[in-house]
Amino acid sequence: MNSIAAASAEARSLILDALGRLVADGTFSAEPIPAFNIEIPADRAHGDFAANVAMVSAKALHMAPRKIAEAIQSALILDGSYFDKVEIAGPGFMNFYLGQRWYSEAVRAVETEKESFGRSNAGGGKRVLVEFVSANPTGPMHVGNARGGAIGDCLASVLEAAGYQAEREFYINDAGNQIEKFGKSLSLRYMQLCSDKGQAVLAETSDTEAICKRIYGENGNTEEFPMPEDVYLGQDIIAHAKNFYDENGDSFASVSEEERKNALVKFALPKNIQGLKDDLAQYRIHYDTWFPESRLHGDGSVERVIQQMKDSGYTYEQDGALWFKAEALGADKDFVLVRANGIPTYVVPDIAYHYNKLVTRGFDRAIDIFGADHHGYVPRLKAALTALGADASKLTVVLMQMVAVMRDGKPVKQSKRSGKALTLVTLLEDIPVDAARFFFNLREANSHFEFDLDLAVEKSSSNPVYYVQYAHARICSLIRTLEEGGVPVPAADKAQLDLLTTPAERELIRQIALLPSEIETAAQQLDPSRLTKYSVELAALFHKFYDACKVRDAETAELRDARLLLCDAVKTVLRNVLDLLKVTAPEKM
Repeated sequence: MNSIAAASAEARSLILDALGRLVADGTFSAEPIPAFNIEIPADRAHGDFAANVAMVSAKALHMAPRKIAEAIQSALILDGSYFDKVEIAGPGFMNFYLGQRWYSEAVRAVETEKESFGRSNAGGGKRVLVEFVSANPTGPMHVGNARGGAIGDCLASVLEAAGYQAEREFYINDAGNQIEKFGKSLSLRYMQLCSDKGQAVLAETSDTEAICKRIYGENGNTEEFPMPEDVYLGQDIIAHAKNFYDENGDSFASVSEEERKNALVKFALPKNIQGLKDDLAQYRIHYDTWFPESRLHGDGSVERVIQQMKDSGYTYEQDGALWFKAEALGADKDFVLVRANGIPTYVVPDIAYHYNKLVTRGFDRAIDIFGADHHGYVPRLKAALTALGADASKLTVVLMQMVAVMRDGKPVKQSKRSGKALTLVTLLEDIPVDAARFFFNLREANSHFEFDLDLAVEKSSSNPVYYVQYAHARICSLIRTLEEGGVPVPAADKAQLDLLTTPAERELIRQIALLPSEIETAAQQLDPSRLTKYSVELAALFHKFYDACKVRDAETAELRDARLLLCDAVKTVLRNVLDLLKVTAPEKM
C-alpha cells in the first residue's frame, strides 16, 4: 500500500540507515539515538515531512544540531526512494520532499486496491465488542440515541477497516426497576380503559390515536384519567394498553396486580424491542447481538458476581446492605451492591454484563458509548471488574455529550412534519438518513453539538454531506461524459501519471493517500469524526483541482488520461469513506 504512512516510515528508515553509516565511518560515536519524530509540516514549503532527529540527538552526540543534520544529509541515499531531496532548516530540522514516483504510485495504489484501499491489518484481528444505543425498551429512542447510534455504528466500521474483528451489541434492559415501572404504567392505563370512563371513551371511538389523545391530554395526566408521578406517561403506553384490551377485553381486570403487570409486559415489551430493531434498521444499524439483561438473572450470573465480590475481600456490610470497597480500587466512593431488603442494585447486572464481555466471552476489548452523565460511573465499574480479577483496562468508555437540535436558530422539541416529540423516527421524517449519520459524526463524541435541521436539508456547499456527495456525483458525471465520447478511464498501468505535477494535483493526491492512516488513527482514538472531516477536505481539494486543471480539454490526451485516472481514484476514496459512514455515494445529483 502506498500511503503517507509508508512514506513517513521510509523517511525514518533512510535516517536510521544514514546514522548507521555515520557511526561505521567514525563520524558519530556509537551512542543510542533518542526517539525522534517524523511530522507533516503545517506549511508545505517546509517539505512533506520534517524530522527532529538532529535536535534530540545533540546531547547524545555532543554536537550542534545543525551539524548533525548536515552529516545525516550527506549520508542519505535517496536513489530508489520516494524522496527527491532533503533540506535543512532552522536549527537543524530535516525537511523531506516527496518525488514524482510517490505521487504516481499513490494514484495507482488506489486504482489497484479499489474498495480495499484504506483498509489495513493494524488491529491484528483482535476481537472488539462495541456496545451502543442500548436505549430503554420501555419507550421510543430520543435524539441522543440517534447521535450514539451514528457514532457507535461508524466506530465499529472504522475498527473493522483497521483490521479489528468488531461486533456490534445492543444491551436490552428488560429487567429491574424500569420494567417494573413499565408494567405499572401499562396496568394503570389498562385499568383506566376497563373503568366506566374508559368504556365511555371506547364506545365513542375505536381509533387508537383518538383514544390516546382523549386520555393523554396535554401531558399524559388528566383529571379524568389521573396518573401518579412514578410512571411512564407516553402515548405509546396507552396504545399498548388499548391493543392488549382489544385482544383480551377486561379479563385481566380481576386478576392480581402482579399477574396483570406480567401479562402486559410480556405483551408490550417484545413489540417495543422489535420497534427498536425496525427503527435502527431504518437508520442503517444492524447489530450482531441483542443481549437481554434478563439472561444474566436467568443463568445465575448476577448471583455469581455477588458471591465473587464477597470472595474478593472488597465488600462489607453496613445497615444490612452489602457495600463494595470501590474507593480502595480508585473509584470516588464506595457503593451498595445489595440493598438491605436483599435486592441487588442496578449496578450489579451491569458488572455481570461487562464481566461476561471480557471474561466469559473473552473479547480483547469492550467499548461502550455512554452519555456524558455516566462519567462518574465508569471508574466504579472498572473498580468492580478489577475486584473480580478482570483486566479493567480492556474496557474503554466513550463519553458522548448531548446534542441540541436547532431550526431557525432555535432549539427544536418536535418534528416539523409530524408535530410529534422529536425522536429518532421523527427526526428521520424531517431529514435524510444520510444527513443524520454524517452530521452526528461531524464532531468528536465528547464535544457539544448543535444539529442544524435547516442545513441538513440544504442543497448547497454549506451542507457538508451534500458537498461531499456532490463531489462524488460530479466525478461520475465527468467519467460518464468522457466514456460516451469514447474516452474510458485508462488502466492504472497505462496512464502517464508522472504528468501530474501541479500543486492542485499533488495536494489532491496527498489527501487520497492519507486515508489508510486516517482510518488507523480514527480507530486508535475511537473517533469516527476524523472521516467526515477527511471527506470534506478531500471534496474541497477535488473541487479546487477541477477548477484549476482541465480534464476533458487538457492540453494533451496523455494529460487528460492521467487526470481522469486521478478523478477516478478520488471517486473510489470518497465512496470508501462514505461506505464506512453508511452514507450513500450518489452518481447523479
